Amino acid sequence: MKKQWLALCAAFTLMLGACSTSQPAPQATEPAKTENAQQQAPQAELMVSAAASLTDALNELKTSFEAENPGTTLTFNFGSSGKLATQIAQGAPSDVFLSASQKDMDGLDEKQLIVKDTRQDFTGNALVLVAGKDSTLAISSFEELNKPEIKHIAVGEPETVPAGRYAKESLETLKLWDSLSGRMVFGSDVRQVLTFVESGNAEVGIVYSSDAAISKDVKVLATAKPEWHKPIVYPGAVVSASQHQDAAKAFLAYLTSDKGKAILQKYGFQ
Repeated sequence: MKKQWLALCAAFTLMLGACSTSQPAPQATEPAKTENAQQQAPQAELMVSAAASLTDALNELKTSFEAENPGTTLTFNFGSSGKLATQIAQGAPSDVFLSASQKDMDGLDEKQLIVKDTRQDFTGNALVLVAGKDSTLAISSFEELNKPEIKHIAVGEPETVPAGRYAKESLETLKLWDSLSGRMVFGSDVRQVLTFVESGNAEVGIVYSSDAAISKDVKVLATAKPEWHKPIVYPGAVVSASQHQDAAKAFLAYLTSDKGKAILQKYGFQ
């Protein structure tokens, strides 16, 4: 009887040992969760420094680009091309630079801060004179800007805003810049210039045709002749310091594709 009792106890002890060694098995599912999370993480988060005039077009392009390039997300830093170029030169994080002028891109190129063989012109624009939609000004040309009823003319700061630079070139060609300088209201970028006119803080403003196209609060009075200023061309390039150059190149390729061009044209770019 005693031997049978000892044998029963030994069998029960073995069963407890077998149960204790099988409990850690559920932990095997954890690595699968981690691996799945890694697969879902973005492959690249691109910072795109872009001219303010591109705001609406790029916000729409972002949706279609990210849908066709899962794993890559776009973040935009909009501003005047001159200020953006300065930020990049000072080490601000950026993967792509989209400028509204060749001059600002040339500056980074000379400092070897862009990948030279990625540089390409992706669109163009025109310069227009605008007034508030309800304005009664009887003006149909830039040459009439010296009329006394025009007290404030909004333009971009020529040193940092390409649209302001083109405006100055145009008015200098017409021999009007010096005589009108006392009426100038300077904006930090072309969108601020547009806002000055929309809000009535300036009777007229000089902006891109693409800016006028997206505003319901202004009307175009006249278009500057191309020979009055340097060609309005938008170059784009991958920034040399980018850690995601392949993804940045893919974004530039999309921007210059038929889909990218169609979106740009929708917003008034040429």
